Amino acid sequence: MEKLLGLPVLASKHGQDVDSFIIYIHWLMILLFVGWLAFFCWTLFRFRRSNHPKADYVGAKGATSTYLEVVVAIIEAVLLIGFAIPLWAKRVDEFPSEKEATVVRVVAQQFGWNFIYPGPDGEFGRQEFNLLTPSNPLGQDKNDPKSKDDVTTLNDMHVPVDKPVIVHLTSKDVIHSFKVIAMRTTQDAIPGIRIPTWFTPTREGRYQINCAQLCGNGHYNMSLGFMTVESAEKFDTWVKEKSKTGAASFE
Repeated sequence: MEKLLGLPVLASKHGQDVDSFIIYIHWLMILLFVGWLAFFCWTLFRFRRSNHPKADYVGAKGATSTYLEVVVAIIEAVLLIGFAIPLWAKRVDEFPSEKEATVVRVVAQQFGWNFIYPGPDGEFGRQEFNLLTPSNPLGQDKNDPKSKDDVTTLNDMHVPVDKPVIVHLTSKDVIHSFKVIAMRTTQDAIPGIRIPTWFTPTREGRYQINCAQLCGNGHYNMSLGFMTVESAEKFDTWVKEKSKTGAASFE
C-alpha cells in the first residue's frame, strides 16, 4: 500500500506508525470519494428532469444522510482518539534519556541550519541567547573549556544509525520548521525557545532537511541541508575529525 500511495522512503523507527495513520486516512478519503460520487450519480438519475418535470422544494425526508454523516464522524473520532492522540502521546512519554542518545543542538536561521555537537568530552559548552553577537552568531561561550572541542557545522548533520537522536531546536531570527521527511519528523524552530524532538534512524543514507515554514525570500535555501545516517564507528570518526578543526558556523 505504501508503494501504491507513493510515500517517500522511510528511515526511522516510529515512521511506520505515521505511515500507517496516513494510509488509514487515505482509505477513509477513498471511501468517502467513492461513496459521495456514487450518491451524486444516483441523485442525477433519480431526480432527472424527465422523471420529475416539476421541482420538489421539500427535499429528502429520510434519515439516511444523517446516519451516514454520523458514521463518518465516528470514523474520524476513532482515527483521532484511537490513532493520532496515542501516537503523539507515545512520542512524548517515551522520550529517551540523553545518556542513551545522540544529542544535537540545531539553530535555524535565514537561510540555513547550524548544527552543534559536543566534542569527544561528550558535553556541550555554555550557549546562551544573550551571548549572540555578529561575531558569535550561535551565542557560544568561548571562555567555557567545554566549548573548545564542540563541533559546529552548516547544513551538514550526521547521526549514527539505530540510536535515538535528540534534537534541541531553536532559531536565531524568524520561525522555521525542521522537517526530515525520511525520519517522519517535523518541529517548529521558534526564536528564544529551545524545543526538543527525537527520532531513531534505521537506515543509513543521506536525507534532505527541509524547512516546513515559509521564512523569507531565501526559504528555498533551507533545503540545502542534509542529514547523513551512518554507522556508529563512522560517526565517532567524523566527530573526532571535526573537533580538531572546529567547523565554524556562518553569520
